[in-house]
Amino acid sequence: MWNRRKEEEPTARPTGAAASTVGGNEGMPMQTTPSRFDHDAPPAPRTATIGKGVSITGQIWSKEDLIIDGEVDGTIEAADHKVTIGPNGKVKATIKSKDIVVIGAVQGNVEAAEKIDIKKDARLFGDIKTARISIEDGAIFKGSIDIIRNETPKPAAKPQPTAAAPATQQTLAASAGGSDPKR
Repeated sequence: MWNRRKEEEPTARPTGAAASTVGGNEGMPMQTTPSRFDHDAPPAPRTATIGKGVSITGQIWSKEDLIIDGEVDGTIEAADHKVTIGPNGKVKATIKSKDIVVIGAVQGNVEAAEKIDIKKDARLFGDIKTARISIEDGAIFKGSIDIIRNETPKPAAKPQPTAAAPATQQTLAASAGGSDPKR
């Protein structure tokens, strides 16, 4: 430290986000996202987006998560996926999905198999049918809420012998004339 040449002096290390890319392997390339050919990586969730400059009239069926930041007039169905109405989204439609998040405006009935989240700046005018719901302060909602239960069928319980069984046998014997106190 005291008598080093200029070439040997330590250089200042970056801090914050840049520090995370610099490590013990300086000069070695770092990969932050999995390669599209990396077969060991789990598949990335697919999401379709309807941008704020897009207007759709009709029916939408989606087999992936859906973000709507434009205008939709009709019906939207994404049975096993999530539908998000973005802050610029204006939807006049019936929506059926697994999960629904409303940040923009929705006019129509919505049905979610699991949960509906209505964020603080959202406006929803229509009836809701869901298992769980969250409405933040500041959200505007006008309609009815129907909470549904996702009950799984319970296996039939087998009758278990109880301690009262011997008493039942004594009662049957008594009524058959075995030990009647009036005799």
